[in-house]
Amino acid sequence: MPPFAIATPQRILFGRGEAAKAPAAIAAFGPRGLIIHGANAARAAWLIDALHAAGIETLSLPCASEPTLPMLEQALAQARPFQPQWVTSLGGGAALDLGKALAALLPAPTGPMDHLEVVGKGLPLAAAPLPFIALPTTAGTGAEATKNAVIGLPDHGRKVSLRDDRMLARLAIVDPALTDNTPRATTLASGLDAITQVIEPYVSSKATPFTDAITTPAIPQGLIALKRLMETEDPQARDALAYTSLTGGLALANAGLGAVHGLAGVIGGLTPAPHGAICGVLLAPILRLNRQLATGETARRLDTVFHHIATTLGGTPQDAPDTLAAWASAAGLPGLATLGLPAALHAETARAALTSSSMKGNPVALTEADLLAALTAAA
Repeated sequence: MPPFAIATPQRILFGRGEAAKAPAAIAAFGPRGLIIHGANAARAAWLIDALHAAGIETLSLPCASEPTLPMLEQALAQARPFQPQWVTSLGGGAALDLGKALAALLPAPTGPMDHLEVVGKGLPLAAAPLPFIALPTTAGTGAEATKNAVIGLPDHGRKVSLRDDRMLARLAIVDPALTDNTPRATTLASGLDAITQVIEPYVSSKATPFTDAITTPAIPQGLIALKRLMETEDPQARDALAYTSLTGGLALANAGLGAVHGLAGVIGGLTPAPHGAICGVLLAPILRLNRQLATGETARRLDTVFHHIATTLGGTPQDAPDTLAAWASAAGLPGLATLGLPAALHAETARAALTSSSMKGNPVALTEADLLAALTAAA
């Protein structure tokens, strides 16, 4: 067995009702902290009020969309005079990414561009991040368990990562009750992202025995849960999808991703489309493309994924990508053109995606022409 490492948050609490432990757990990190929440500040009031009641001083900042470099720089300027001792994010993947980036950069002597990958210098952090505490309210990105923060750079038309092992959360509280009654379209998009993030590490060229152990059961679990949630609100399905999302975060932090996320990072910089929707519409054509080129163990793993799709959604394993694409479309997932990516940008997208860090984990080597074919199929 080849050697491998396991990177995880310092502590993970999972289960319904676990969010009630957040105020006391957060207070232990110090009497002054930064709260990052989504567009609706009212959803964070319970946590802020509880911290204030415990004598904790907080500064709260919104994250109304997927974070960009200007948003990050503005948040840094607002937070630095407050001198927080910790950063907590309560929200979806965007809020978690912004909070994680702030925790990393508030102690840093230099700015974001020194540390961002691809378009920046990609330098390691010179100072340890502030303690980061994550409370996800959607089941999708698994950002509560990852060691990177994704930041959009509108001037470059890219989304890239700020990455450091020390950016892993000191505490991740995954309470599926926080995801109850998530709007259907958000559930579909974020759920497909969660499923993508257990499939891509499972078939990744960098998969390990650890990632195999957690992704193998999570793939069918996530598919079943998402199908159920497209039919009705179901607390047990919410639990299962939240666990799939957490699993995906743990898996990608240790085995990387693949071409779906390689393309999604570029598309996310060119369009305002939700990340989960982009991943969801790309998953089927990339699965089909990878299987056409795969041999040996990679082919076996992809066949396992196809079997799970067919078992959950119907059809034959051979037709699984088509079945998945048709099911997602019928559930309301739009194509890339509707999401804002015209065919005129396909060549630029494919070319840029080849340099993405996520492509390093794709189980087969893909060319620009291959990626163009996948983009055409997802249009």
